[in-house]
Amino acid sequence: EYQWKGPFYFIQGADPQFGLMKAWTHGDTNNGDDEWGEEIKLAEQAVQAINKLNPKPKFFVLCGDLVHGMPGSRWKKNQEQDLKDVLKNTDQDIPLVFVSGNHDIGNAPTRETVDDYCKNWGDDYFSFWVGGVFFLVLNSQLYFDSSKCPELRQAQDAWLDEQLAVAANQKCKHIIVFQHIPLFLSKPDEDHDYFNLDKSVRQEIMEKFHKAGIRAVFSGHYHRNAGGSYKGMEMVVSSAIGCQLGQDTHGLRVVVVTEEKVVHRYYSLTELGSHGIEKELLDMLAKQ
Repeated sequence: EYQWKGPFYFIQGADPQFGLMKAWTHGDTNNGDDEWGEEIKLAEQAVQAINKLNPKPKFFVLCGDLVHGMPGSRWKKNQEQDLKDVLKNTDQDIPLVFVSGNHDIGNAPTRETVDDYCKNWGDDYFSFWVGGVFFLVLNSQLYFDSSKCPELRQAQDAWLDEQLAVAANQKCKHIIVFQHIPLFLSKPDEDHDYFNLDKSVRQEIMEKFHKAGIRAVFSGHYHRNAGGSYKGMEMVVSSAIGCQLGQDTHGLRVVVVTEEKVVHRYYSLTELGSHGIEKELLDMLAKQ
């Protein structure tokens, strides 16, 4: 879909993270994730809310931490199977897009953990077109710590440069990026911590994205809503479908793409399921 066909929207979710709620409550995030009934219910609620939407979203992207179990941990396979069982009920006309998170491939990924993820969920980085808009899915873990697989980081970097060159030639309307870890939470020059990327890496990526004309970067990982901007590029951090670490509600983000701009709003699962998308956004979609 290289051609612009008018406004459309997609749904962004993040961190269903089956197993974190009990682990977090019990203060044992390493192996307290042996129950995830709460998360199953929330993920089912998310799928039901999306299926009811009219018009249908172009796709549903999940920005990482699909389950809580780290690679090789005891419950990971069960958690993944249960998530797949829930996601199977997504309307078949709504494609699912998966982004790898640190719990999916490890804080310091290896070739093995990345291969395992790819077998289960699809490529860890790729691009696609929807209605004249170019989307990039990145493996942000390679930016966080690629010490155990430097060659994978180099491969993604080379691929990304190629993709941005393609985008420049194709005269796309917008370029939008999905990754798990935010570049930053509120300010481009904030200090580095667990929830954002290292300052030097971040600066390099932000400049590259800015020069390429990337409009927005959507991520998760923080389990709270946050965000800011860098030279006109918006960094959007969405809270979780699953465990909340702040004051936000379990929710999903509705993202409307028009010819001029990318507009988004975070909805609680209950709100989206009972009322759908508000009139203001629907009106934007109706304008041709």
